[in-house]
Amino acid sequence: MFLAGKTALVTGSTSGIGLAYAKALATVGARVMINGFGDAEAIERERAGLAAISGDALYSPADMSKPDQIEAMVADCAQHLGGPDIVISNAGIQHVSPVDEFPVEKWDAVIAVNLSSTFHLMRAAIPHMKAKGWGRIITTASAHSLVASPNKSAYVAAKHGVAGLTKSVALELARTGITVNCISPGYVWTPLVENQIPDTMRTRGLTREQVINDVLLAAQPTKQFVQPDQVAALGVFLCRDEAAQITGANLSVDGGWTAA
Repeated sequence: MFLAGKTALVTGSTSGIGLAYAKALATVGARVMINGFGDAEAIERERAGLAAISGDALYSPADMSKPDQIEAMVADCAQHLGGPDIVISNAGIQHVSPVDEFPVEKWDAVIAVNLSSTFHLMRAAIPHMKAKGWGRIITTASAHSLVASPNKSAYVAAKHGVAGLTKSVALELARTGITVNCISPGYVWTPLVENQIPDTMRTRGLTREQVINDVLLAAQPTKQFVQPDQVAALGVFLCRDEAAQITGANLSVDGGWTAA
């Protein structure tokens, strides 16, 4: 229970990778605030389960496209659980479309949730970490922070931005006891991936099976989806004292995708 007494705030954590992060952190002792959208009863079950593991857990419905709600979420976390020692910016949305047909409102939404929310979360949380002289900031980037795919201009731009933001802030905080890293998964079987399958089918004129085998897993040499708990395990390691000299890194968990 090496994180006993510490508080973790994970955005986009009512399902998928984010929920895996929350469960993994609670298992090693952290009080956790989860965030995201979904069925209220299902979210409460997850929150209660986390509280049973670590002693306390909260849920915030803050909208990651709204800077004022992000700031209020961090303040609420500090008031009820303690200033966040660990923040994981994980919220994400996707839209698939050729750039000349890409709806402007979709571009703005993808940039706001995938990139700008990370800035607002860092900005609000870092003073709490500086006051303690210790902190861990983890951003969920993507293989698309390193390489590109067609019809995903906003997502690729946002994830490249997350990687750059992570490096810049890591340098700013290098002597504060706070590390800043991003984890870049390949295709993880999550609602975000599953929900983009119909758009890709439409855009490329493929069947569901073709999208999975010939598009989603085409770039991953292992030909296997990354599992959420594999990503979460790396996040937990980055919170250990042994990881204190890992900062400004972009760590791939992508089945060999970006090595090709």
